[in-house]
Amino acid sequence: MTHDVRPKTASSRTSPDASPRVEADTGTGTDTEVDDATAEALGKLSEALETTERARGHLYSFHQLTGHADLQLDEAVELLRAAGHPEMADMVTRELIGLDVIPDRWTFQIVEEYEDGYHAAFTGVERRIRKQLAGGRRHLHEARMKKRRQG
Repeated sequence: MTHDVRPKTASSRTSPDASPRVEADTGTGTDTEVDDATAEALGKLSEALETTERARGHLYSFHQLTGHADLQLDEAVELLRAAGHPEMADMVTRELIGLDVIPDRWTFQIVEEYEDGYHAAFTGVERRIRKQLAGGRRHLHEARMKKRRQG
């Protein structure tokens, strides 16, 4: 007898012809030794970490968009010169091109400092707590939710 080990989808749950299946190993292992309150706390910590990952993504967007805007200024300078406004082109060149976004920092430096400081500290603390309380397993809260919702 073969068992369907594909992840459960809406169609596999409702299909009357679906083969008997064995839950696929999600890599989380058993979590019976972790109590519900601890799993919930780890879930909230994981959610907070995921929020910092989203913030990090926005920081990369800020970095790329700001860099792109700076490069677009080159064309604006050329167009201002071609339109007979060299003094305005000089103003853009002098006051905007290559300007630090905060004192002494370009966006890549902000990204690096965020990653090496706050983000590294956050991921390190989360990893140590998860290792100590759940043997390093990730997403225990979600794994339990999956088990409850899929039966």
